[in-house]
Amino acid sequence: MEVLKAISLRKYFKTRKKSRGSDGLVRAVDGIDFSLHEDSIFALVGESGCGKSTVARLVLKLLKPTSGSIQFKGHDTIEFDKRALKRFRKSVQIIFQDPFASLNPRRTVYNTIAEPLKIHNLATRSGMKDAVSEILGKVGLRPDILNRYPHEFSGGQRQRICIARALAVSPEVIVADEPLSALDVSIQGQIINLLTDLKNETHIAFLFISHDLKVVHYFSDTVGVMYLGKIVEYAKTEDLFEKPLHPYTVVLMESAPNVEPERYGKMHSAPLKGEVPSPLEIPLGCPFHPRCSKKFDPCDRIVPELQASQGRLVSCHLWNPY
Repeated sequence: MEVLKAISLRKYFKTRKKSRGSDGLVRAVDGIDFSLHEDSIFALVGESGCGKSTVARLVLKLLKPTSGSIQFKGHDTIEFDKRALKRFRKSVQIIFQDPFASLNPRRTVYNTIAEPLKIHNLATRSGMKDAVSEILGKVGLRPDILNRYPHEFSGGQRQRICIARALAVSPEVIVADEPLSALDVSIQGQIINLLTDLKNETHIAFLFISHDLKVVHYFSDTVGVMYLGKIVEYAKTEDLFEKPLHPYTVVLMESAPNVEPERYGKMHSAPLKGEVPSPLEIPLGCPFHPRCSKKFDPCDRIVPELQASQGRLVSCHLWNPY
């Protein structure tokens, strides 16, 4: 069953800064489509600033889209009334990137995890402590930490507390926004194994946002590659890592450390040139063409559409001649 779906999703931010040819709009998310099914993991990858975290906030209704929609189980979330919105908030939870900033320093572990249980009436007052202790056990934490504060824990322990908070209401979807990037490498493996175990046990669907291709390859079922607010390639994970099609995806694979260098080293693609263009001044035609070693005549004039090619969707004139 399809639990979450983005349809032509856009989010533009107005800015006072205008330049020649600019309308003063930052196109953070510029017309993307994706779907998430029960018991599956969809990953969004791309460079910093490509719009991944904005997508997360749109999905969670922390931002209002400029246009397009997010559907939850076939219903447009824009049309949710107060009661439906509360059910949605219970069903879709988030794990933030920074466990140091996402926990209230004045709240104990008990208060942090008990709060969503109280809001959604999921435990009685007499049974609250046992409920919180049980949730902590799921993420590998002992109940003797209930009265401690966030500053008393390591980064990995804090992220486990954040995961416990998300699990407290038994969600159907978890949006994980770079949940490993603020952690030491040794701790990252523990957290991703924890998420994998929880997914296998609870069958929660994940929208997983990351720039770490090793983790994405290990953890996800399908992948969307984002560049300047657009998805440029959308494929099953194994298909994408076996044979990336879009030149940007190829460069990402080659630039990622320790991702099967014997495979991706044979691609012999030219190094990625230049910086990511400003979202205020997105180039005409294919937004990637100023940095692409394989560009040819139509690339600087015609925007390639995201179309089916070789069992996935790809936005490139090399694979979808105009």
